[in-house]
Amino acid sequence: MNKTYKISGMTCAACSSRVERFVKKIEGVDSAAVNLATETLRVRFDERVTGDDEIEATVVKAGYGIVHTPDEDITPEEHILEMRNRLIFSVLFLVPLLAVSMGHMLAMDFGLFSWPAILDPDEYPLNFAFLQLALTLPIVFIGRRFYSVGLRNIFHLSPNMDSLIAMGTLAAITYSLAAIAGISLGSREAVHQLYFESAGTILTLITLGKYLEAIAKNKTAHAVRALLDLAPKTARIVDIEGERDIPVEEVKPGDVIAVKPGESLPVDGKIIQGITTIDEGMLTGESMPAEKGIGDEVFGASINKTGYFKYTATKVGEDAALARIVRLVEEAQGSKAPIARIADKVSGWFVPVVIGLAAIAAIYWAVNGESAAFVLTIFISVLVIACPCALGLATPTAIMAATGKGAEYGILIKGGEALETAQHVTAVVLDKTGTITSGRPAITDIIPEGLSEDTLIALAASAENGSEHPLAQAIVERARNKRLRIQGLAAFNAVPGEGIEALLNGQALRVGKGKWLQDQGVHISAELLTRADQLAAKGKTPVFISTGNSCRGIIALADTVKPESQEAVQFLQRMGIKVVMLTGDNKATARAIAKEVGITEVRAEVLPADKAKEVQLLQTHGHIVAMAGDGINDAPALACADIGMAIGSGTDIAIESADIVLMHSDLRDISRAIRLSRHTMRNIRQNLFWAFGYNVLGIPVAMGVLHIFGGPLLNPMLAAAAMSLSSVSVLTNALRLRGFHFADYEPTKF
Repeated sequence: MNKTYKISGMTCAACSSRVERFVKKIEGVDSAAVNLATETLRVRFDERVTGDDEIEATVVKAGYGIVHTPDEDITPEEHILEMRNRLIFSVLFLVPLLAVSMGHMLAMDFGLFSWPAILDPDEYPLNFAFLQLALTLPIVFIGRRFYSVGLRNIFHLSPNMDSLIAMGTLAAITYSLAAIAGISLGSREAVHQLYFESAGTILTLITLGKYLEAIAKNKTAHAVRALLDLAPKTARIVDIEGERDIPVEEVKPGDVIAVKPGESLPVDGKIIQGITTIDEGMLTGESMPAEKGIGDEVFGASINKTGYFKYTATKVGEDAALARIVRLVEEAQGSKAPIARIADKVSGWFVPVVIGLAAIAAIYWAVNGESAAFVLTIFISVLVIACPCALGLATPTAIMAATGKGAEYGILIKGGEALETAQHVTAVVLDKTGTITSGRPAITDIIPEGLSEDTLIALAASAENGSEHPLAQAIVERARNKRLRIQGLAAFNAVPGEGIEALLNGQALRVGKGKWLQDQGVHISAELLTRADQLAAKGKTPVFISTGNSCRGIIALADTVKPESQEAVQFLQRMGIKVVMLTGDNKATARAIAKEVGITEVRAEVLPADKAKEVQLLQTHGHIVAMAGDGINDAPALACADIGMAIGSGTDIAIESADIVLMHSDLRDISRAIRLSRHTMRNIRQNLFWAFGYNVLGIPVAMGVLHIFGGPLLNPMLAAAAMSLSSVSVLTNALRLRGFHFADYEPTKF
């Protein structure tokens, strides 16, 4: 069983690492993954061995909480408001604190104003000290969460970022309280050993960083909220009481729903009354509204453009198309990429190592005769500058932003692993029917003999009317679109595998294969037979039409290539990716389609069971293979490929088997997905480089390495600013992915 839990109380990578470590130890748990950016825990477990109670108890034992209902959790907007208010109140006390602690020096050095004698540190040191204490305590109270969480985690032997902040600021406050005690005992020198402004500034700067971080996190979750906003909150159902509005959550399968022009559909269903046009762009990517009538499927969140209609609800709640899309995006954003394991391994020991380094640095400088104030500065700076938060956010924020951007374009990437693997794709295998082609036959050529094209179509449609064969339906559809007369026939007879014969005005009307017509005594000219062979060589199916013993012409049909397929193949080839067509169709048709779109390597007449073997063959030759398909027969190959890409208009099983779903059924989205993957992984590597590099360079500076060679000593307040900047910079870099535009990145650049 797979389940996702909302976790409260996590602040950095050390927190997420601790939760994972504790939950993985539970018997029956196969895997546990925490996403710091979404604050979620995804667990796969055997429900026969363990369950919610044990998992939740373990999370609590680790020192964190479980959010059971939406009411327990605050919205991102509420969290941002809370952090903003905390920041404002901290600043309101910090400004006078800094004024008191440094004002006398400014007054002395620059003479811009006179400093009140009552606050003179030399004349009234206790006044000077106690006022700073009074201004610091509210800032400490505002930032009390750093202490409650940080000290608790120290007690649990699992220190985190809050622990570093708590230890650093408490050290400054404790030292300052000791200085007040010294002043009370008559030591005037102790007045110069107050560090209240450092503690207050550190707490305020960290709060500023958390505020900016909350804003950035909120932006990464934009995609899911945008999808959810598409769906209306109410539905207009029709029952014996007439029409009435109810919450969309109360709609059940079988309910009849009425929709007016301009309204969004609340759930999926089938039209039972009315004709309209519906904008399904959010699902299909089509810019033109689709015409819908009785019996047609409609989807929730699509927009009714013209007519009033009624439909029966078929899929509601979690089963609806929009809900499935949202679920895929949420699962993807909560997943981990393999590259994240680097940060996970480091974060587990990062904080304890930092505490150890702070202690070592303090001892070193103390042994070398430095003052207590100097040693304290070193100790606080090391604790405060370390930033495990940046490590924890480097990967998940980029994945959230990238999967959200993909969802905007109709590219649903199911997880971080798929996102990472896609960058390495060297070969793309394309199914033919429904992937390269539209999946529906259409009339491509009309060759009449002795009559008009419309008459020939009308004859063929009269014979094929009522047949369920795809070729027959294509001919009838063309006749209806042209508003041609379809006549009723007598003595109708379908000959399996050959064609149809009937009587029209007492004369035999036949539609079918040329050889079958000839066997029935129909004369077909050599020119028509030649044209038929030419059409067949191009992958088209020629259908002969005759009345009496005379052939009246040929209608050729074919599964037409999607307009964008050729461009999609070119994009992939220009990216240096091998493109292979894999189809169960005959070789002639396959070659014709492949030639039309520019594919040189074709595997035709492949049985469904052998499609996966063809994918494996490419893999044995060193290729990282992406497979794109839409049918049930493609599912094994999709599962076998390194990356399975399902066409969104395809079957449910194909979509479930795939790693990436192309909702717009546009093959150009394959190259877009690969380009997005490459761009995202470059972004993640940048984030990790910054996170690691910052700590590798910042911690030694804070320890006083530069000071050994005569360089400056790092001020704890600057260390706090740098720490906040580290997290914010990682988040900001990840958010650049939200501005990624596929048109800005031509395939030739890769």
